[in-house]
Amino acid sequence: MAKKVKKLRLILGDQLNHQHSWFQEEQDDTIYVLMEMRQETDYTVHHIQKVVGFFLAMRNFAEYLTNRQYEVIYYHINDKENNQTLAENLKQLIKKNDIEKFEYQLPDEYRLDQQLKEICKSLSIDSEAYDTEHFLTTRNDLEKFYDVKKQMTMEYFYRDMRKKYDIMMATKNDPEGGKWNFDKSNRKKWTGTPEIPHERGFRKDVSHLVKEIEQAGIKTMGNINEKSFNWPSSREDSLSVLNYFCKNLLVHFGDFQDALHTYHAYLFHSRLSFCMNTKMLSPKEVIDSAISYYYEHKDKIDISQVEGFVRQILGWREYMRGIYWLKMPGYRRRNKLDNQNELPPFYWDGKTKMNCLHHAITQSLDNAYAHHIQRLMITGNYALLTQCHPDEVDAWYLGIYIDAIEWVEITNTRGMSQFADGGIVATKPYVSSGSYINKMSNYCKNCHYKVSKKTENDACPFNSLYWNFLDDKKEFFKNNQRMNMMMSLLEKKDAKEISKIKERAALIIKNPTDF
Repeated sequence: MAKKVKKLRLILGDQLNHQHSWFQEEQDDTIYVLMEMRQETDYTVHHIQKVVGFFLAMRNFAEYLTNRQYEVIYYHINDKENNQTLAENLKQLIKKNDIEKFEYQLPDEYRLDQQLKEICKSLSIDSEAYDTEHFLTTRNDLEKFYDVKKQMTMEYFYRDMRKKYDIMMATKNDPEGGKWNFDKSNRKKWTGTPEIPHERGFRKDVSHLVKEIEQAGIKTMGNINEKSFNWPSSREDSLSVLNYFCKNLLVHFGDFQDALHTYHAYLFHSRLSFCMNTKMLSPKEVIDSAISYYYEHKDKIDISQVEGFVRQILGWREYMRGIYWLKMPGYRRRNKLDNQNELPPFYWDGKTKMNCLHHAITQSLDNAYAHHIQRLMITGNYALLTQCHPDEVDAWYLGIYIDAIEWVEITNTRGMSQFADGGIVATKPYVSSGSYINKMSNYCKNCHYKVSKKTENDACPFNSLYWNFLDDKKEFFKNNQRMNMMMSLLEKKDAKEISKIKERAALIIKNPTDF
């Protein structure tokens, strides 16, 4: 009988997958390790709720394994034996426990992927990497898919995924409802009806954990109610959020997924991104749950509601991950529009007279959350119009949101939001004047500025910034067909109007805290 090899298996903070095949095997001579490390808390300034959320979820997962008789080593942030880096901790553990083989799951961040490869090279024992068994695609599937196709767009990829997994298909090649995409039905403004149910929240006392983080000297941003932490932190929590979404929110999700409102942070959004990005839930079970509920309640739920949800996970989430692995590491240095300005100070305190920005930023600081349109068309839109350096924008988004991990953050920020990749992700920059914000929200109603005015002292800053941006960057967009209409409108403006626009925009960019 062959001797069993003593193994050390690493589980990273975003690899909390209860369903992984690792946990279907005999576990003799296998040690699992999870680590809270300064290496991971310090590469950017994170929101306090993000640090708490990850640490709590990791501790709950370690407890889950321990309760099932797995051998687990857990390094808390302030443990004396914790060297605070992956390399040092692993070397220490391998030596101390006479480990003969090191195993890990493939990280979703390029940084950690490279680090673990280097660590394995330096070890004198065997090592092996495993798939995380979470995503519906491999790292390289997107590259293979577009190998024979000219234009890289999410839509073609999404249709292929629908066919591949037989999701909402009437026949092998035809989608249910006769359309692949109901995006045009997903752009309604919420004006007070239908009633928005309260989110499936949690009221956890995490004061002990906040104290540990403070004692460690970890620098964080944002606010926390440490007696009433509101995020799911276990598989049971995550499943309850998923079930709540299907039963209470899915019925109106699609209609209002792009809506914005001062009194409702979550509207009909699921709040499942943290559960999925830590792998407490798999994308397939989230999609299956939503579709199953829809099929059981077709009399109440329109296909446009569920398709809008499925598209975000099956299409967008998988697509962005594919882009990440296709374009890294060069992607993180892209700055196609050559933007160089600093991010305004109010991104860290919400102190601005622009109501949309004040609300979206304050909400982010309070909840570690904003939905995709707040990120794209409020905070992202302003950062792009004021021509902030994408490095600064990236760091802010990566830190402030509980669901932000580089593979999903940088592609959405540098690609979708800031157009810094020059059109790899988006075919045009997502910029707008105040009119779009007014169309989709109630932000403008109680704002210091007037959305109908262009260059006056009380004019919405987005209006002059928008036309100034198009004028400043017209060389970049002259061959972009999707920008033709806006560029032709710009050309029709007389020199006097352009001068006023540029004067006011320059003032806003130079003195952001005055606005």
